[in-house]
Amino acid sequence: MEISFKSISLLSAVVITGLSAGFFYAWSVSVIPGTKRLADLTYLESMQSINRAILNPAFFVVFFGSMILLWLVTYQSYSANKTMFIFMLIAAITYTVGTFGVTGMGNVPLNELLDGKNLNELSMEKLADFRQFYESKWNRLHTVRTVFSLISFIAVVIGMYIRR
Repeated sequence: MEISFKSISLLSAVVITGLSAGFFYAWSVSVIPGTKRLADLTYLESMQSINRAILNPAFFVVFFGSMILLWLVTYQSYSANKTMFIFMLIAAITYTVGTFGVTGMGNVPLNELLDGKNLNELSMEKLADFRQFYESKWNRLHTVRTVFSLISFIAVVIGMYIRR
């Protein structure tokens, strides 16, 4: 394989999109089952803490970098290989809409709503009601973005093999 900007971009897109899909998958099979076992106040406090901690450079590089690199390799593949271009376009669209879009339009507003709550001021009943509202919506949206990030990763890997 020729070492070029296109090759480095493609490999980077595969790796970083794989990291993103792996992150969402790992969250689905570890954090979500673990937090289901917590009491309402502990769950909500944990999610507040996690949501604040995730806003860091390492997460941003993977989360935003996947989308940027997927669109870059889609652009680069436009004139190179029609089939590869289609798979890269699928990868870029599914990540942008299903992972980035769902996160930005769904999970983030829920996280901001939770962050604005002073949990110590809520009654046990209000904590339980808010948790039910938050957790059910957040987990449903998380499942959607996990599936879309996996589809995106599979598409970019297929596109990489078609390139050959």
